[in-house]
Amino acid sequence: MVLINPFSALTLFLDSTRGYSMNNRRKVARVACLTIFITISFFTLAGETLLKVLGISIGSFQLAGGILVFLIALNMMNGDGNPVKPDQENFDVDHLQGAPPTMAAAVVPIAIPMMIGPGGISTVIIYSSQVSGILQVSAILIAGLFISLFCYLALMAAGRISRLLGDTGLNIMSRIMGMLLAAVAIEIIINGLRTLFPDLM
Repeated sequence: MVLINPFSALTLFLDSTRGYSMNNRRKVARVACLTIFITISFFTLAGETLLKVLGISIGSFQLAGGILVFLIALNMMNGDGNPVKPDQENFDVDHLQGAPPTMAAAVVPIAIPMMIGPGGISTVIIYSSQVSGILQVSAILIAGLFISLFCYLALMAAGRISRLLGDTGLNIMSRIMGMLLAAVAIEIIINGLRTLFPDLM
């Protein structure tokens, strides 16, 4: 949840849907959050297979993914945002204002990469590689569903959240999530080292 972080996309969502009716804004939010759930589901079910096809061991991917997530956490705690997610200022959303929703912006850039990017995808693959059995896989999919629903609620309340927290509040929330994310990253790195060097760990 702290890695996907829908709050990072609130400003972009508001800019992209400026001038839209509430019904059209809901449609954009639904498509964005459905994209997140489909992405989580795909990499939960096929992520480990992709690694095997590419000849990448789980331990190596855990170590690399943990380092990536830790770098993201450091940047979030420093107030620099997520380094693997693009700056919102780089996106031209003026052409979307007042236009009927094409849903293109809902998928890219709102869902991918603003809410779920390389760090989120890496984490999903890492956790899915550590489970076995339909019940544990289902648990990840259910977690992905709840995360998608939370993202939908956050997007629909984007205006109120931005007014309530302001830039300072969102920055503080980002730093807190960065601290939690750092702890997740350390756990991933330790698991990767344990997988690669079982005798040392």
